[in-house]
Amino acid sequence: MTPVAAARAADPERATLDKAADENFPVAPFFLPRSWRDDLMAVYGFARLVDDIGDGDLAPGGADARLLGVSEEDAGDRLLLLDAFEADLHRVFDPAGPGPGHPLLHRLRPTVRRHALTPGPFLGLIAANRQDQLVKRYETHDDLLAYCELSANPVGRLVLAVTGTSTPERIRRSDAICTALQIVEHLQDVAEDLGRDRVYLPAADMKRFHVQEADLAAATAGASVRALVAYQAERARELLNEGAPLVGSVHGRLRLLLAGFVAGGRAALRAIAAAEYDVLPGPPKPGKVQLLREAGVTLRGKG
Repeated sequence: MTPVAAARAADPERATLDKAADENFPVAPFFLPRSWRDDLMAVYGFARLVDDIGDGDLAPGGADARLLGVSEEDAGDRLLLLDAFEADLHRVFDPAGPGPGHPLLHRLRPTVRRHALTPGPFLGLIAANRQDQLVKRYETHDDLLAYCELSANPVGRLVLAVTGTSTPERIRRSDAICTALQIVEHLQDVAEDLGRDRVYLPAADMKRFHVQEADLAAATAGASVRALVAYQAERARELLNEGAPLVGSVHGRLRLLLAGFVAGGRAALRAIAAAEYDVLPGPPKPGKVQLLREAGVTLRGKG
């Protein structure tokens, strides 16, 4: 075991939270009030851990499984781990109970109480990862949007709830942004997802662009794959534009945070375009300068 892997195994909570630095968008930037940062990191820790369970990306050593009460023999059963994680989540919402066993869920408990959060968004994220174990392909774009309703949109709704800014219109805009960010991530990770036997490019669109799954396994993308990725990227861009007025509907440091979410998606789309839509060698990632430029454009209500 490498020193990095050993450190992750020794502190699975920190190993999960440290992944925030690799996201396309800022999770809890320094300019936010400390209380918001703590609460957003608690929400992020939950969302990241449930994704890591679903993707089989837990820290080595089996510490997370043990914390969830899952035996070493069953630690590779993702559905069982998700069931145990959901059971531990319910302890977060039970004020009379013993409390959750996993430290990331223990961290979440005061956030839930402080903001009167409900289980729905958290259960949606767990349901999305259960779906990932059972559904490997999506026939239509609408099918993919329904998946994003579970896998992505709850995160934005939780951000609004934590910051006390939820309204029906803001939730609608937030959903558009979060779905767009999920689609962008899928585009960046086409090759990685295929390695997990998952394809998030809708089958109907693959057929339209004459793309076979074998084409996605190539070292570099051919013209048909690039055209398909460009088409999906434009859909994500339209969703980001639909959601962007959310930024102007709030004020202060929250406006900066939400601009960062939109800017992260737009900068990632520009990186994909700069790679000429060839996402197969690896995920195109934007630089910090591009991210800051997009944030400025978003804050000015343009782009």
